[in-house]
Amino acid sequence: MPLKTNKKTNKKISKKITQSALTIALSLCLPLAASANANNISLESMTKDITYLASDELNGRASFSKDIDKAATYISERFQEIGLVPMKGEKSFKQTFDIINIAPKKLSATLNNNAIADDHLGMASTIENINWTSDKDFSTHVIGKDDNMREVISGLNQKGGKHLVLINTAHAKMFAGYRGYFARGLNKLQLDHQGAIVMILTDDAAFDSINVSAQTKITKQKLTNVVGVLPGKKSKDEIVLYSAHYDHLGAAPTGEDDVIYNGADDDASGTTAIINLAQYFTEKGNNARSLMFSAFTAEEIGGFGSRYFSQQLNPDDVVAMVNIEMIGKPSKFGVGEMWMTGMERSNLGALLNESLKDKGTEVHQDPYPEQNLFYRSDNATLARLGVPAHSFSSTQLDKDKHYHQVSDDLASLDLQSMHQVIESLSVATQALVDGDITPTRVDINEVKGHGKIY
Repeated sequence: MPLKTNKKTNKKISKKITQSALTIALSLCLPLAASANANNISLESMTKDITYLASDELNGRASFSKDIDKAATYISERFQEIGLVPMKGEKSFKQTFDIINIAPKKLSATLNNNAIADDHLGMASTIENINWTSDKDFSTHVIGKDDNMREVISGLNQKGGKHLVLINTAHAKMFAGYRGYFARGLNKLQLDHQGAIVMILTDDAAFDSINVSAQTKITKQKLTNVVGVLPGKKSKDEIVLYSAHYDHLGAAPTGEDDVIYNGADDDASGTTAIINLAQYFTEKGNNARSLMFSAFTAEEIGGFGSRYFSQQLNPDDVVAMVNIEMIGKPSKFGVGEMWMTGMERSNLGALLNESLKDKGTEVHQDPYPEQNLFYRSDNATLARLGVPAHSFSSTQLDKDKHYHQVSDDLASLDLQSMHQVIESLSVATQALVDGDITPTRVDINEVKGHGKIY
């Protein structure tokens, strides 16, 4: 799950997880797991998967790294072992594609014949070269000290086009956040829109003269989703999609003690869940609908794995998307309890809760609506296409000290609670798998689209 603002590095003590510690974790979980109403998911298999995916060996699974390739190979091998088949049109479980990176190479500006300091300039641009010398070249926007900077910048991104934004110094902290984010470069599947937002931190609300000169560097890199399919026995063209993202933040360039962002909860926990749900439903062997299990890449840098994936199938064939995001710790509703985003957008939650009545649990409504979580994971991409696509989580995001920190490792998780969540998902979604329920579609007119520039 991506942050709204910048990532930061925390120090912590060594977090090596030994085999003996893993054995202890299993022994502590087993008595509780045995008493669960369902016993569909192997605790041992679940623990083995998350131990590897969250290990130091994978160095934080950053997009474009050799370490995330190791994770993709592991997931592929698990899918092969389970007995899944590749997605139609693919020769293997690995769905590899190109992504375009547009990074700022040069940016300078003068305003009223005064040169603007580098740290007062920021830019998001999909244009290779910019040479603005008059207000005919762009639209001008002024963000005063009492204006909502985030709202204005977001609106320009939705609109697209060429924009110069004069930002009052009262917004210096937020400006620095946007400047740092844009400096890392933009990622795109296609260069289908030529647009730019050039920001100047200044108390000038008007200008008589302007000169903006900028260049970007455009490169291509490869990314890989991992997708496996369990074909349906009856309604093969109807798809129930289980998904999670397997990328994370990598490692900090410097730091004392630990520098690896293991991403145990975010989202090795979700990736482990889809692997073990695939194992359960394959062993059961009576799924009426086709089940698709997708480990998405690049969620942390903009959700590009799910974006590419969504273009490789007909979204009308996807009956529901169960996106699993951060289930490694007890929720505010209790151990083993989960909640889902966007419950009001379809009746999927209500249908799943019918299946959970006998289990004595339920899928709760998102308790953090102010966090805008519906749009902060891969479900949003499919929801924009009308799919009843929701994220299922247990994180206490308002209290989680480990979120996007190096301390998000195996030792920070509650494996027993995580196991209960996966068990509940196996029960809750059984009627989807059997073809007995079909949720209402999401109204695409009520879902905010992707930005055009960043």
